[in-house]
Amino acid sequence: MKGPVLSFQGVTVRYEPGSAAILRALDLELAAGERVALLGLNGSGKTTLLKAAVGLLPHEGVILVCGETLGHSTLAGIRARVGFLFNQPEDQLLFPEVLDDVAFGLRRQGVPLAEARLRARAALAALGAEALAGQDVHQLSHGQKQRVALAGALATEPELLLLDEPSAALDPPGRERLAALLRGLDTGMLMATHDLAFAQACCTRMLVLEEGRLERRLL
Repeated sequence: MKGPVLSFQGVTVRYEPGSAAILRALDLELAAGERVALLGLNGSGKTTLLKAAVGLLPHEGVILVCGETLGHSTLAGIRARVGFLFNQPEDQLLFPEVLDDVAFGLRRQGVPLAEARLRARAALAALGAEALAGQDVHQLSHGQKQRVALAGALATEPELLLLDEPSAALDPPGRERLAALLRGLDTGMLMATHDLAFAQACCTRMLVLEEGRLERRLL
C-alpha cells in the first residue's frame, strides 16, 4: 500500500477521563514493510501504544491504520488487517486445541476449514511449533503459548504486525528462529520489547519511548 501502514498524529491516551496521560501528543509513522522496535522502561507507554493502535483504548488525536482512520465504524475492518500479539498469550488463546486456535482468525475471514487448518499448520511450522498442533492449549508452557499466539497472528498474513514482547519466554534458539522469520516478512511491524539484542537482529529502526513521548530514535 502507499503511505504509512500506521500513523499516530498528536495522539494522547488516558485510561480514564481526567487522569494523567499515558501517551502525550505522540507522532509516529511506520512505513509498509518497515520493522520498528519500541524500547522503553516499564510504564513508559509501550503496551498502551500498541493497544491504542487497534482501538483497545480510547484516544485523542488521529490514528491511521492501513490508510484508514481508526474509529467505531472502521474498527472491525482494521482489526482484520492487523496481527496482534499480547504480552500475556493467555489473553488471546480462545480454543482448547492449538490448531483450532491458530486457525480462528482465518475462519473469521471466511477461509474454508481445510485451507484454514493448512495455513495454521504452516504458521506453526514456521515457528518450530508444528508438533503442538493437536495439543491442549491449557497444558502448554508459557513459551509454547507464546509461539501459538504468534502463529495465530501470522496465519492471516496481516498488513501490520503489533507485537508485545515477542521474544519473552523463548530460549536462545527460539529467539534466533523468530528473528529470522520476522526479518523475512514484508509486513509492517511495530514491536514493543526490552530485548535490545533481539530488536537489533530483526528490526530496521528503533525508537525509545519515555513517559509517553518518543524521545530518541536509534538506527
